[in-house]
Amino acid sequence: MRPEGNSAMTPIVSCKNVTKTFGRGELAVHALRGIDLDILPGDFATLAGPSGSGKTTLLNMIGALDRPTSGEVKIEGQSLTSMNKAALSSLRLNKIGFIFQAYNLVPVLSARENVELVLRLLHVQPDERRSRSDSALAEVGLVGLENRRPATLSGGQQQRVAIARALVARPAIVLADEPTANLDSTTTGELVELMYRLNQEAGVTFLIGTHDPLVMEHSKRHMEMTDGKIDNDRRG
Repeated sequence: MRPEGNSAMTPIVSCKNVTKTFGRGELAVHALRGIDLDILPGDFATLAGPSGSGKTTLLNMIGALDRPTSGEVKIEGQSLTSMNKAALSSLRLNKIGFIFQAYNLVPVLSARENVELVLRLLHVQPDERRSRSDSALAEVGLVGLENRRPATLSGGQQQRVAIARALVARPAIVLADEPTANLDSTTTGELVELMYRLNQEAGVTFLIGTHDPLVMEHSKRHMEMTDGKIDNDRRG
């Protein structure tokens, strides 16, 4: 975990003058306007802003789900600019965990099988897949529910499966886009405490796009976006 004030530590994420424009001419939408951003190991960072401010677009750039129009994004020192699709896919698989608002679980698979999907893609052997998946599910409080399918789980339980899936490959960073948007306040509080504990005890680095004050209250670093720019970035 990053010691407080250690600005010399190598960033997990580094964005330099990142822009993203959709469309051309008079119809062009400038979603990102010269973003400079470093995320350091151990950060529990939140990214807020109104709809259309650029939060999801920025997360997509960092997650190698889309390419910037200009500028550079690096993950652990690796520039994404020159990577082909196969290299970007490998980087996403090995370096980045994703948590989505809609959970994005495969409905015909059990909780264990959903978590194992990442390890299958990494060609992990079956015994180790099961062991690591069950360990990840235990870490998020789902012991005994490994064989349940998503439709038989509550929204909070489904998001816990999604968190386990994001963590099972031991990524460098977990990106979460509105992870509590579909949950009630009690479940939101439980999930925020879970993510914060994983950050504090296991050193998991989080960057969370959110409107939720319960999430922002736990952040070590809070950023606000307006019109494609980060106009407020504070720690503590």
